Amino acid sequence: MHIHLVLKTMGLVLLFEAAAMVPSLFIGVYYDGTNLNPFLASIGVTGLIGFVLYLIPIRSKNVGYREGFAIATFGWLLLAIFGALPFTIAGAVPSYVDALFETMSGFTTTGASVISDVEALPKSILFWRSFTHWLGGMGIIVLTLALIPSLNIAGLQMFKAEVPGPTKSKVLPRIAQTSRQLYKVYLIITLTQLVALKLAGLTWFDSAIHTFGSVATGGFSNYNSSVGHFQSLSVELIIIFFMLICGINFSLHYSVLRGNFKTLYKDTETKFYLGIIALSCLAIMLNLIHDLDYTAGKALREAAFQVATIITTTGFATADFEQWPSFSKFILLLLMFCGGCAGSTSGGLKVGRILILIKTFSRQLMRLIHPKAVIPVRLGTFVASNEVIESAHTFFTLYILIFAVGTGIMTALGLDLISAASATVATLSNIGPGLGLVGPMSNYAALPDLGKIILTFLMLIGRLEIYTVLLVFSVRFWR
Repeated sequence: MHIHLVLKTMGLVLLFEAAAMVPSLFIGVYYDGTNLNPFLASIGVTGLIGFVLYLIPIRSKNVGYREGFAIATFGWLLLAIFGALPFTIAGAVPSYVDALFETMSGFTTTGASVISDVEALPKSILFWRSFTHWLGGMGIIVLTLALIPSLNIAGLQMFKAEVPGPTKSKVLPRIAQTSRQLYKVYLIITLTQLVALKLAGLTWFDSAIHTFGSVATGGFSNYNSSVGHFQSLSVELIIIFFMLICGINFSLHYSVLRGNFKTLYKDTETKFYLGIIALSCLAIMLNLIHDLDYTAGKALREAAFQVATIITTTGFATADFEQWPSFSKFILLLLMFCGGCAGSTSGGLKVGRILILIKTFSRQLMRLIHPKAVIPVRLGTFVASNEVIESAHTFFTLYILIFAVGTGIMTALGLDLISAASATVATLSNIGPGLGLVGPMSNYAALPDLGKIILTFLMLIGRLEIYTVLLVFSVRFWR
C-alpha cells in the first residue's frame, strides 16, 4: 500500500474541512459577535495538520483498491475527529465523546443528537452542525475528486468506496467529471429548496439549516421540536418533496436536468420506492384514524411527513410517533431498515437491494417448478449479474448480523430491547431518531459513553456501507 499517498490525501481532506469551517466563523461574526475562538482554533489546528500531511512527497498517484478504501475510511474518521473541535472548545457538549458522536452524526447524515437544548447554542455552532450534513451528503471524497481532478487520486476505487448502493454507476466516462456533475445537481437542488423555504416564510438562517438537513437527508434542526416548531403546512410540504427527491438516485436527477425525463419514471427502483411510500402513508393514516380518532387531513399530514423522513433516513419530525399505535410504529421500524434508493443521500439497506432480494426469492420459487429454466434477475432493463446478487445477499446478511450484535451490546449496557434495537438500526441506517429512549422527541444524551462510541462506529459503518470499514479493519487488508 502507498501509505504516503493515503496520508497526503488525508491532508487534503483536512484542508477542505478547515476551509469548510470558515462560513461558520463568518456566521459567528454576523450573529454572535463574540467568542470566535472555537472556530479560529479549530481552523488553525485542522489546517496546520492538513498542510503538514499534504506536504508529504509521493512517488505515484496510481491508487488501488486498498488505498481507495483506506482513504475513504480514515478520511471520514479524521473529518469527525477534527470536526468535533468546535463543539468541544465552545463547550456545546459535556465531553469529547459527545462531540465526536454529534460530528459523526452530522457528516454521516444520521441526525442523532446528544444535545438536549439546541436552541441555546450559538448560531455559528448550529450552522456548523448542519453544514456537516451538506458536506457528508454527497460525500467529502467525491467533493475532493470534483474540485481537484488534476491529482487523479483514487478515481473509481474511492468512488466505489464512498457512493452508496449495490451498483456504482458513472454518469460520465471520467470519475472527476461524474463527481462534478453530481455536485452540480446537488447544488441546484440545495439552492432551489433554500429559496422555496424562504418564500414559505422562514428566515435565511432557518432555511439554510433545514435545507442542509433535507437535501443531505440528515435531519439536524435548530429547534428542539424540529420541523414541528413551524406549524406550517407549506414548510412541511416543501421539506417532504425535497426529502423524497433526495432519496432517489442522483444520476437520474442528472439525466432529468439534461432533458431525459424517461429515465426517472421508467426506473424500477424509483417506482418501487414511491410505491412503498404510498402504501406506508395509507396504512399509517388509516391506523391513526381508527386508533387515535384523527381527522383524515391530520392523519395524512402526519403520516406523510414521518414516512418521508424515515424512509429517506432524514430524521426530522413533526409529531411524536413514539405515542402512535404499535402498528404504525412497526411500519416505521420496517422503513428504518429499508432506506432510499441507491446513489441517493439516504442510508439503510437501499430499495435496490431489497428488490434484488425479492426477485431472487421469486426466481428460487420458479426454479422449483422449472429446474432448467434460465431466469434472470431484472431491475427494469438492467439485468443483475451474479456478482451483484451475491453482494446484495452478503450485505443483507452482514447488516442483520451487525444489527443483532449492536442490539445485544446496547441491551448489555442497560437499554431496554426496543430502545436498544431502534438505536442500533437508527445509527446503522443513518436515520437519527428511533423508538423508546431515543424517540423523536428525545435524544442520545442518556446513553453511557461506551454506547455512544459503539453507535458512532455504527454510523460510519452505515455511511460507508459496511464493506469499506470492515475491510480496512481486517488483518488481511494490511498484509
